Amino acid sequence: MSEEIENTQPHHPANGESAQPAAPPVKEDDTQPINVKKPSRWKSNLLGALGFLLLIALGAFGGYSSGIGARKAAEESILVQQLSEQFSFALVDIQFARYENARQRLEYIISKDPNFPGAQEKLTEVLVLSSIPTATPAPTLTATPDFSGAESAFARAQELIRAQDWLGALTALDTIRKLDRNFKTAQVDGMYYFALRNQGYDLITKQGNLEGGIYYLTLAERFGPLDNTANGLREGARAYITGASFWELDWEQAVNYFSQVAAGWPSLYDGTMTAGQRYFIALVNFANELYTKQEYCGAYDVYQKAASMGQLDATAASNSAQALAQCYPPTAEEVIPATTEPAATEPPTDVPTTEPAPTDPPTETSTP
Repeated sequence: MSEEIENTQPHHPANGESAQPAAPPVKEDDTQPINVKKPSRWKSNLLGALGFLLLIALGAFGGYSSGIGARKAAEESILVQQLSEQFSFALVDIQFARYENARQRLEYIISKDPNFPGAQEKLTEVLVLSSIPTATPAPTLTATPDFSGAESAFARAQELIRAQDWLGALTALDTIRKLDRNFKTAQVDGMYYFALRNQGYDLITKQGNLEGGIYYLTLAERFGPLDNTANGLREGARAYITGASFWELDWEQAVNYFSQVAAGWPSLYDGTMTAGQRYFIALVNFANELYTKQEYCGAYDVYQKAASMGQLDATAASNSAQALAQCYPPTAEEVIPATTEPAATEPPTDVPTTEPAPTDPPTETSTP
């Protein structure tokens, strides 16, 4: 009993004695002890951490190597592009006999890439060509410019402007510029503006050439800003052309554009009709369209605008009256009932009247 109790109590080593591991338990039926070792967890954790760090290091090294390679490849690509550009510039320099520039470019290419294709051959060619002496041409005497022709053309242009021959003046001004572009530049520019502006104005107002007038006014604007009259005339001509493009196709748009032209330039015309005439005709046709669509109120308003500008034809006048009746029908208070005329009670004045018969009997008269 005492031996069993001693075996179950823990054994504490004495001071100074090293602790010895306890002997493995002995089974009753086994003669050899069984060694049972627990795995050390800290060793496995250490190995896992080391492996993880190794993987990170390998990945970082691979990314770094890849980045280095990509950077080097990009640098090589940029260098090749730069060298190719320099080689192209060197060829241009050789073509225009700029041998010193070509030599510097080729030497730079060879210093960066000795095996650059064609660089060494072109450098040899440049060295040979630059050693050949070039003949210096003898200086040629330049003739003194003759301003007599420009002066004559200038005087001619002034005379034509005074005579209001705008096209002739423009021809003379062109002659001045051909002879000497620097001859009295400011004055010639002013004469150009004056002739172009008036030529465009006359084409529109006197000849009905709207497109030509717009063209000359636009040319005049290159030499200076247009005055309000010329600019307004050009805008009116443009609106006239746009309105004419809608003629017989879209009367509403025609009314819109010709109302603008007629407000500022009613006498503007294109050789056929004035803007005022076109506006009146467009109003009548647009009102007829509205009347056909049974838009009576709108039709009546447009008819009234047209009537304020001219006399409506029979159809337009009838439609206007019908549109008025449909748009503004009379109310019940405005309707007057029909009455019959009473018969005459007094006799006509030209018929003689008879006196009524006497009621008292006649009295006998005695004879004397």
